[in-house]
Amino acid sequence: MDVIILTGMSGAGKSQAANFLEDMGYFCIDNLPPMILPELVRTFLKGQGGEGFGVAKLAFVVDIRSNDLLRGFAPAIQELDTLGCPYRIIFLEASDQVLVSRYRQTRRRHPLSDGIGLSESIERERHMLLSIRERATHIIDTSMMAIPALRDELYRIISEVGGNQRMSVLVVSFGFKYGIPVDCDNMYDVRFLPNPFYEHDLKMLSGKDDAIRDYLRSFPETDEFIQKQVDILVYTLPFYIREGKARLVVGIGCTGGRHRSVYIAEAFAKRLQELGYSAGTHHRDIDKDPRYAAVSPDTTV
Repeated sequence: MDVIILTGMSGAGKSQAANFLEDMGYFCIDNLPPMILPELVRTFLKGQGGEGFGVAKLAFVVDIRSNDLLRGFAPAIQELDTLGCPYRIIFLEASDQVLVSRYRQTRRRHPLSDGIGLSESIERERHMLLSIRERATHIIDTSMMAIPALRDELYRIISEVGGNQRMSVLVVSFGFKYGIPVDCDNMYDVRFLPNPFYEHDLKMLSGKDDAIRDYLRSFPETDEFIQKQVDILVYTLPFYIREGKARLVVGIGCTGGRHRSVYIAEAFAKRLQELGYSAGTHHRDIDKDPRYAAVSPDTTV
């Protein structure tokens, strides 16, 4: 399990950073009292029946809003060490002048501002967080950092398997007869391929079956199309990442959304996974036709 503890100065950009972490697939919990952090990690690790909850990436936002921050942080970290769970502490900070400017622009209230001015509140918070800052594995100064630069710095820090994981790709198969998915970023029409529907032995199968795969691959244009289109995707994905896009939805359409589009979608996702991208599939219309329901009740999407 990958655990990130996001902390730092109020107004330094933790909320925006947490949004970026969520885009990268982290399960984020904000304003967490530190003393319950180890128990939450233990719960996510073990889950019900010792099998966990299927959450591989956790991010906890801990800051001065948690009243027991200084008292509970050190023991919490020690318990995480005992659990043997790897973690990183990312500390965000900014200069006093920048923080004052940000608070004036947003008109937000500083968590320590009861009875004292803003500058004094910032100074007090900085002093209170010194011991936390010393434990940080990464320190990011956002004083002169635009939002895209903060995003890129976070990606650089947390990316352990390469920049490809910054982008998740969902490949959706669908049938044109049921309408085009409204959330597709890119769309491919594979109705130019021979339709297995018209083959008696293949009609009741789906694109997940080997017989459909073998049939479609018997036509050289199938593999050639897949290779050419994946090449285009691989070329463009870094530019989507550069522009801050974290998720790309690719639609693959055929007539009914059961045979050709399903196989091509699976092939697209497999090629992207082999290249290091986080890619998955969703087959929207694979069981829409009632003729198939009786023979494939266990088909999953």
